[in-house]
Amino acid sequence: MAKHMHPLFARYYARTSPLMERRLAGHRRAVLAGLSGRVLDIGAGTGANFAHFQPEVTAVLAVEPEPYLRGIAEAAARQATVPIEVVDGVAERIPAETGSYDAAVCCLVLCSVADPAAALAEIRRVLRPGGQLRFFEHVAAQTTGRRRVQRLLDATIWPIVGAGCHTSRHTAAAIEQAGFTITSYQQLGRADTGMPFPSAPQIIGTAQAPAA
Repeated sequence: MAKHMHPLFARYYARTSPLMERRLAGHRRAVLAGLSGRVLDIGAGTGANFAHFQPEVTAVLAVEPEPYLRGIAEAAARQATVPIEVVDGVAERIPAETGSYDAAVCCLVLCSVADPAAALAEIRRVLRPGGQLRFFEHVAAQTTGRRRVQRLLDATIWPIVGAGCHTSRHTAAAIEQAGFTITSYQQLGRADTGMPFPSAPQIIGTAQAPAA
């Protein structure tokens, strides 16, 4: 998966993420609250979610394509209080059987997948009927002017600077188009997360897969 190797960005992200987590940890806890059973952590990065899984979670499959970040996540998994397996993989091809997980978690990852529709379809595939998708993502701005700036950045330097990140995606709409029903939703801004424009605003919430 050479195309998923971003060594410079990975090292920068690993170095700066502890500082970011001072603001983001509470939002991660909110995303993971109440989960139980078998959980997928898509785009696990350095494993920042791992410390926030509650004892009701019986197993976590953490999928991370970037080798450097995956190595850090493997170390974090060994310190976690729930069983976590870290594997190489991408959101568009999750190494899991159909209907085998109770919930999936996407934290700041759907911005950078190559094909969001395919990723969400794959997440829906591996969830059991009625399973949950928990999400915390940065999305397109609300104002026309800021969306234009985001689209310009996405068409030029941002995917390079951000290792494939796109700032202007309409992720909530994509989740619904994939067949999920959003059951809780909140929009956040820089004051809530410390993440500045163009990586603001963010959304946090829960979506449910079809029951059948």
